[in-house]
Amino acid sequence: MNDNPANDSPRFSQSSNRAFRNPWVLAWIGGFLLVLGVNIAFIVTAIMTNPGLVEKDYYEHGKDQEENFIKQREARNRLGWQMKLDAVHKPILGQPARYTFNVVDTRGVPVAGDKAVIQAYRPSDVHADFSTEMQEIAPGVYSAELVFPLKGIWDLNAVLTKGEDSLKITQRISVLSNNSR
Repeated sequence: MNDNPANDSPRFSQSSNRAFRNPWVLAWIGGFLLVLGVNIAFIVTAIMTNPGLVEKDYYEHGKDQEENFIKQREARNRLGWQMKLDAVHKPILGQPARYTFNVVDTRGVPVAGDKAVIQAYRPSDVHADFSTEMQEIAPGVYSAELVFPLKGIWDLNAVLTKGEDSLKITQRISVLSNNSR
């Protein structure tokens, strides 16, 4: 029997791979590789799916945002217009969908505006955004037909302008594919 404790200690060398058999070392290496892989996937996804949702004059728009919000709120309170945006049926990809925009004052009298516009805004792709002028089909009732080029979530803004006054109503919709009726 060997009584020398120096000879009982394990021998480590540069060529030994015992550390790579230790579960703690393997867990640290696996965790590091997992975090690295997820970050690479996020970077590739961000580059490949850039929606371009940065407004051109974002600084100027942001500076004036609170002022514009206050102006809109004051105009809404002063005018007292009640607005409603409706669709005849659920919008389907590539098929026309008719939208009506009703505007009445505090007494229920229809508001005849100078111009009514509907804007379709795609939150995930700025290149798909479009707007159309609405036609007045009755006093205070405006209508337009929209054809959506992409399925999914859209934000609609209906804006009525009368003289110096302008108010809008926003509605989020979901455009269905041809197969999901």
